[in-house]
Amino acid sequence: MEAVAWLDWLNARDYWIAREILQRGVAAIAVIAFVSTLNQFRPLLGEHGLLPVPRLLAARGSGGARRLRGPSLFAWWGYSDPKLVAVAWAGIVLGASVVLGLPQLGPPWVPLIVFLVLWTLYLSIVVVGQTFYGFGWEMLLCEALFTVAFLGSAHEPPPLLVLIAVWWLVFRLEFGAGMIKIRGGREWRDLTALMFHHETQPMPGPLSRQAHLLPPWFHRCEVVANHVAQLVVPFLLFVPGPVASVAAAIIVLTQLWLIVTGNFAWLNWLTVVLAASAVSDSAWRWALGWLPAVPSALGSGARDASGIPLWWGIVVLAASALFLWLAIAPLRNLLARRQLMNASFNRYMLGNAYGAFGTVTKRRVEIVVAGTLAADPDSPEAEWREYAFRGKPGEVHRVPRWFAPYHLRLDWLMWFLPLGRFWEPWFETLLVRLLEADRPTLRLLAHDPFGGAPPVWVRVQAWHYRFSTRAEFHETHARWVRTLDFEVVEPMRLRD
Repeated sequence: MEAVAWLDWLNARDYWIAREILQRGVAAIAVIAFVSTLNQFRPLLGEHGLLPVPRLLAARGSGGARRLRGPSLFAWWGYSDPKLVAVAWAGIVLGASVVLGLPQLGPPWVPLIVFLVLWTLYLSIVVVGQTFYGFGWEMLLCEALFTVAFLGSAHEPPPLLVLIAVWWLVFRLEFGAGMIKIRGGREWRDLTALMFHHETQPMPGPLSRQAHLLPPWFHRCEVVANHVAQLVVPFLLFVPGPVASVAAAIIVLTQLWLIVTGNFAWLNWLTVVLAASAVSDSAWRWALGWLPAVPSALGSGARDASGIPLWWGIVVLAASALFLWLAIAPLRNLLARRQLMNASFNRYMLGNAYGAFGTVTKRRVEIVVAGTLAADPDSPEAEWREYAFRGKPGEVHRVPRWFAPYHLRLDWLMWFLPLGRFWEPWFETLLVRLLEADRPTLRLLAHDPFGGAPPVWVRVQAWHYRFSTRAEFHETHARWVRTLDFEVVEPMRLRD
């Protein structure tokens, strides 16, 4: 069908690069999410996992598909580990095809279908993922996949209304997080929050200690900058001209600081991708200089920049009406006195509320799991060896690593245990799996101190961890200083 001139107002002619960043960037994050699922879902949630999905579905009874938090292919088809592997690999292949730009070479319905399939596949996983998939960035990825599905292909200019929907998503991400902080702990209002956060965050990175040791005045400036970036700058995304590009650049820079000082899975990375969509082609050419004119320079096969087909215009208008309706619930939430954080208002995880760290933990307590081969665990000769988790502090000399945007689900949930959640069912099962020397479970860890052999006993202790000062590091070369708080689980055997 020919392009229709009266639909020309839908075109965002100065945002061809934005669409490239959005489609390829969101797809790349999706590939990482599916790889994370492929590597971790089965030992965590598979047929013999810590929280088996078949048990979840069986508990729901014959109406399981209706009673889950959303629709899932596994609720309709049943769950098995091979089916999970098939879904993960399908997501990886489809996401990689978008990163390579293949669906974008066809008519606009091709990337539309690819992204909607990706959304369906990942939503199906999140719905049955229970607490291991209960993080805000899971909902964010679902919503991003659905939203960018309507950006079209390389043959038509990007739809302006869909880009506005993306900017509204960024606004909810940033402004929602800012309001959560202002309404949350006093530390955000007295500007002391970041004197603790770098040390107590769930999964520190290699530069977290250096950030923590910066002077108090710097941390106060960090908090002020955070409030400006989250409570003021998001409004500027909707201002035409270079103002929106500058606002997007500020958001990107603040997210990059979070990336280098922590490990928040793909939350910050995906926010960078979404925020970059507000940078116009004109701004990119001004900043980089060497960029030629678009769309021809993108090599994307763009043929018609004069308009969009009538049928595609109708699809875009319908999607925009849906986005407008979905905006009502999160807007009410932003204005509510009791603002919800990381909440979905429908079964499809669209139009969600976001936010994190309304309060900041002041003291870091780590759960340390150890085992011994000794027959008597109370014997002075009993040698207790600690299991090492990939993203947890553990051994005090070990340098924390960057894992983001990859998500270590078990390690993240371990952080929540000392916050009053010691008796999570999955954690009890984890201890059993360690006593069994279950290989899939052990592969989730950084180090098995028994080389695949089962220990006779395991125990769980709570330790207080803090970053070493510069003087302490100079003397011991240890990045952490730890002291024992209390015993969580006394030595237990498999038969116990």
